[in-house]
Parts: sequence; C-alpha cells; structure tokens
Amino acid sequence: MQKRFIFVIVLNLGIFFNVLGQDIGYVFEQNIAYRSDSLNVSDPYIGSRCVLDLYYPKDTVDFPLVVWFHGGGLKGGNKYIPSFLKRKGIAVAAVNYRLNPTVKAPVYIEDAAAAVAWVVKNIESYGGRSDLVFVSGHSAGGYLTAMIGLDKKYLAAHGVDADQIAGLIPFSGNVINHLTVRAEQGIPITQPTIDAMAPLYHVRPDAPPILLITGDREKELVGRYEENAYFWRMMQVVGHPDTRIFELDGYGHGMVEPATPLLLDMVKEYSISILNASKK
Repeated sequence: MQKRFIFVIVLNLGIFFNVLGQDIGYVFEQNIAYRSDSLNVSDPYIGSRCVLDLYYPKDTVDFPLVVWFHGGGLKGGNKYIPSFLKRKGIAVAAVNYRLNPTVKAPVYIEDAAAAVAWVVKNIESYGGRSDLVFVSGHSAGGYLTAMIGLDKKYLAAHGVDADQIAGLIPFSGNVINHLTVRAEQGIPITQPTIDAMAPLYHVRPDAPPILLITGDREKELVGRYEENAYFWRMMQVVGHPDTRIFELDGYGHGMVEPATPLLLDMVKEYSISILNASKK
C-alpha cells in the first residue's frame, strides 16, 4: 500500500464526464421527502430533515447517480450538491438526515438507508438506472456510506439489497465506531472501539466495490488513515475482490475537492462495465 498522487488521474476523466456533461441541461429538484408521508406529518423534525435534493441530466437516460452524504460529525451540516460533481453527465442526490443530540445512533444510519432506498426505487422515473447508484460522502457522510453498504440490514428494511449498490466511496470516514457514537456511549475520542455500529465489524467478501479515500496520515483526524488502512487489509483477508485505498499526500481532513477525480473515475469505470454487461 502506498501513497498515490491525485494529479495523475485528472486528465483521464475529461473525455468521459466533462464532454458528456457540458452539452446537456440539468434539472434541480429540492426537498424531496424520502421518508413516508405519515412519518413526515407525525414528526416535524423528520419532515424537515429527511429530505434530499436531486440534480440530474435533462432529457438523458441511463445516467449514473451519486448519493452524497454531508459531513459534520453527525451533529451538524446540511445537504448540498458538490460543485465538483455538477455538469459531469451524472446525477447527484444530496441528502439531509437527523442529527445528534436530537436523535442518537442508529437513527442516522436508518435515515441514510431510507434515502438510498428511495433513490434506488425512484431514479428510473427520472431517466437513471437503479443499478448505477453509487454512494459517497465526507467524514460523517463517509461513515454512513460504509455502514449502509456493509451492514445489509439497514437497506434490507426497505426491500433493497445492499449488494446492488454500484460502488461505495467514503471520503475520510470512520470505519471503527464513529466518534459521536462513541461519545453517546460515554467513550472518549482517543479510545477506539469496534462493535456492530462500526463498518469494520461487518467486513464481508460479497460487499459492493469500495474505494476508501483519506487525507495524509500526518494531517488527518486522529487515526483516520490508519483505521481505513486496517479496514482495507481486513477486506483483503475475508476475500473481497475490489477494495482500494488512496491516501492524498499533503491534504488534511478537508480533502473533498482533490478526492473527487478518484470518485468520478470509479463511477466511470463501473458504469461502463455495468452498461456493457447489460447489453450482452
């Protein structure tokens, strides 16, 4: 495992996404409820937080989609469409979810799963494909990405198989217990724990393809690179065929923009593979 430099792949992406994305229009729909109407009415907090924004290519079909979970330590933050994912020929679903201290684990994960399930079940009505749904997010959003992709029960509660996700791309996410989940348990940030609330607890050989991206180990949050590296190793041990890890030299925890070409490269690679396979 070695450090990889971000600039080596930037030029590879323009042909697929930039050319595809520049000549088409886009639609932006806001505050789409992904929880049931009865829940939204019964609990105003659910109604206000359990919504997503959808940005997608106009008059286009068979496009991939990235579900994007914001960061904020499970305590703050709001949905946004990352500028670096706009006009790339793909759709983006930016998701809000309920936050600590109003709720506690596993509510955050349950909301994330409900949002992904809504996208899988509805994206075809917008022109996309349910088998081209990728999930990503930064920090707390990376943790949510890994949890719903590794622990199958959360998506299964909505009738969706986690293994149908096209790819998981967590940006600098906890894969041990999230620091806020540890705080809820009375455990300090410097005490790492692994239980059912940790993606690392759920390593398995049949998970979707995974791309782990962190900042420089010397500039990241406490142990963030090292826990991701251990997760990478354990996925190899259990026989997962496609878990990759990148450490971005010189970047700290706020490494979203320089990590984006890696995300887009994975979306490109797997979208082409899935589309080609569907034509056979």
